[in-house]
Amino acid sequence: MHRRTFVGALGGFGLGAAAAAADDKRTAFYLFQSFNLHTGNQLPRLHEFMSKSALPAFNKIHSGPKIFLETVIGPQVPHFTGIYGFSSLDELWNVHTKMVQDQDHMKGLMALESGPEPPFESMDTTVIEAADYSPEIKAEPVEGSRLFELRVYHSPTWHQLIALHERFRGPEIKIFHRSGIHPILYGTTLFGQNNPNLTYMIPFTDMAAREKAWAAFGADPDWQKVRKDSVDKYGEIVSNIQITFYKSTPYSPVR
Repeated sequence: MHRRTFVGALGGFGLGAAAAAADDKRTAFYLFQSFNLHTGNQLPRLHEFMSKSALPAFNKIHSGPKIFLETVIGPQVPHFTGIYGFSSLDELWNVHTKMVQDQDHMKGLMALESGPEPPFESMDTTVIEAADYSPEIKAEPVEGSRLFELRVYHSPTWHQLIALHERFRGPEIKIFHRSGIHPILYGTTLFGQNNPNLTYMIPFTDMAAREKAWAAFGADPDWQKVRKDSVDKYGEIVSNIQITFYKSTPYSPVR
């Protein structure tokens, strides 16, 4: 089945950047792999595997964005998330196939699983379709590890999700930027939980910078007007918000 037809059948309504990415190799999909861990040595073992086996193998076959994050505040701690960007679902599958065929990577995976206890409790996988206004993620040099805030906005209906994307695509991003909020990705979950939703991620230097930026945004008179106009036209288009805070790992290409 053609990808756009398939997404349309799920209710995606063409919100993503996949069509453009087919021509210009923009990132159209993000794969989130989240590892649920228990306290002990699971997290250090996973860091060693990711930094010494998975990432080197990934770099050999894929040049897209990669982010490795450790949860600071969230539903479960310790917790680890890897984020990988792809220009198409075909590219995602091809990279997966090549990773399985990479002997060094598989040797590292076998070593990870050979310990006296499992390397993790469970793994959750989510595929997010990037919005057409989502920026390209670049691995720019930064000092130390930044704080990353992941926000997932659940909309009651797909129609209201479209309205939410329209609000972000238009005035909200402008208010974000002048407030010091610069998300590095926006998208909607294609395969995963809590649909329909708008998901976006923001890096900050630290929690103080985050608090200052959000305070400026909340106090912006244009934001007050934008929100009122949105509610008057569509009702409450966000029924709940999930927020998770991460710190980037020392070996993450995007820090």
